[in-house]
Amino acid sequence: MYRSLFPHDMLAELDRLQREMSRSFDYSPSIRGMARGGVPAMNVGGTPHSVEIYAFAPGIDPASIEVHIEKGVLVIAGERASALPARETKANVHIDERFSGAFRRVVTLPDDVDPDKVTARYRDGVLHISIKRRETSLPRRISVQ
Repeated sequence: MYRSLFPHDMLAELDRLQREMSRSFDYSPSIRGMARGGVPAMNVGGTPHSVEIYAFAPGIDPASIEVHIEKGVLVIAGERASALPARETKANVHIDERFSGAFRRVVTLPDDVDPDKVTARYRDGVLHISIKRRETSLPRRISVQ
């Protein structure tokens, strides 16, 4: 009888290991905050007059969110308390998909933003940060005589 050198489900096991390795790299912290899958999820964009940043952070007390700009880098940091029962209550948790704990996101800003003209508003679980661009960097029409 022919017998394989590898177990029957060896390829399935290798596939599982590859998915776990990939998942661990997706959530690894870096100098720029979290990689794909970072918490909170963010959208960053811009207009000719401002840079717009949206951080999706439901269930977080706005007073516990820290936003600051230093040397052209925007930092959003905070903490979400766990909604799970305390460990000493001996409660079983079967699924825990909601992030809890400290977070930190870092965004490098363009050179033409004005760090003195920043607004940050938290509404319905979304932190909206708007940073105005300097007047000197705005496009303007020059009339030809």
